[in-house]
Amino acid sequence: MSFSEIKTLFHEFGHALQHMLTTVPYAMAAGLSNIEWDAIEFPSQFMENWVYDSNTIALISGHYQTGEPLPQDAFEQLLKACKYRGGSVLLRQVFLSALDMKLHTSSDSWMSVVEEVAEIFTVMKPLHEDCIPCTFLHIFAGNYAAAYYAYEWAEVISQDAFGAFEEVGLQNRSEVSKVGRRFRDTVLSLGGGTDPKEVFRMFRGRDPQLKFLLKTYGLV
Repeated sequence: MSFSEIKTLFHEFGHALQHMLTTVPYAMAAGLSNIEWDAIEFPSQFMENWVYDSNTIALISGHYQTGEPLPQDAFEQLLKACKYRGGSVLLRQVFLSALDMKLHTSSDSWMSVVEEVAEIFTVMKPLHEDCIPCTFLHIFAGNYAAAYYAYEWAEVISQDAFGAFEEVGLQNRSEVSKVGRRFRDTVLSLGGGTDPKEVFRMFRGRDPQLKFLLKTYGLV
């Protein structure tokens, strides 16, 4: 499996964990059910962080012939790559989120909407031939109509949550286990039966902070 496929596997496993570890006795609010779109991607995006942990990669990687784990120098390059042009990547997500909201609240033509939003959120304006909405499958073929912003908001809370593990030291397995149990007993178990804001506060002891997201993109 490629590194990208492993990252996707960890992402989807985050969703699976919410279903497997739910303690909510009612099906309509157990697991992922009834969770607001603002937080639906929280555990999945949280899990992606572990593929950037050297301990994790050392345990799961292996050369197809020798079985040797991924070399440290290659891993360091992966860490650099994930932050390459981080500001541009973040700005693109903000642009798509704003475009989604505007398309679902405006009576103007879609091209006018694209131009209006691009004026605020892009450095290089889209070409006239660029038909972004026609390929924006999440908001038309998926379930993210007027809710694409959920990806970026979920990243805010997922990066803050991972910060709890970093603060105790990812090498400190006993402390990581303690934080992991708290994560299990709150984020992964309470499903849609508790407001996501309250669930986060139960785990972190406060509201989310933006600095963890900015750190992820290499902006602080």
